[in-house]
Amino acid sequence: MNESIIREDIVGARNIRSFCVMIILLLAGLGFFLAGLSSYFHVNFLILTDTTKILFIPQGIAMLFYGTGAIGLAFYLFLTILWNIGSGYNEFSKIDNIVRIIRLGFPGKNRTLFLSYEFKNIKNIKFLIKQGLNPRCNILLILKDKREIPLFPAQILMNPLETEKKAILLSNFLNVPLENLVI
Repeated sequence: MNESIIREDIVGARNIRSFCVMIILLLAGLGFFLAGLSSYFHVNFLILTDTTKILFIPQGIAMLFYGTGAIGLAFYLFLTILWNIGSGYNEFSKIDNIVRIIRLGFPGKNRTLFLSYEFKNIKNIKFLIKQGLNPRCNILLILKDKREIPLFPAQILMNPLETEKKAILLSNFLNVPLENLVI
């Protein structure tokens, strides 16, 4: 890390949580799908249990429906992991006086999301802690036109102490005030 440039790499969909959710959805979806098929054909496709005695209408159809949905979601997660959706970096450069936020999206013409803001347009840095059932911790870049740009993905649970240190470092680096917000 240079003294005039801070660069934070952002992990996208290629994380352990995405892999685990994809595998669980795929296995559960296959189980439901095969149970639904077993009830229709009266042939047991599952090793663990006998599902041939399940009535096809309505239980078998419901199992086929839920199994197909879970397999579809697992395939969607597989593609987001393959394309590494959400990965990128945040770069703060004193040389150019610019903040660059780069993220990868879905393949196509506009796959790369590129945001840049001059230091003079930054009002402050906000350190956000949300407590309760869905706790989260994030750093927001607040612009003078009142836009709030999150610097890290919302689904990543970050350590509040480390995040606060990052927020202090960024506010000192950008020479802007730091606002704490606990919800």
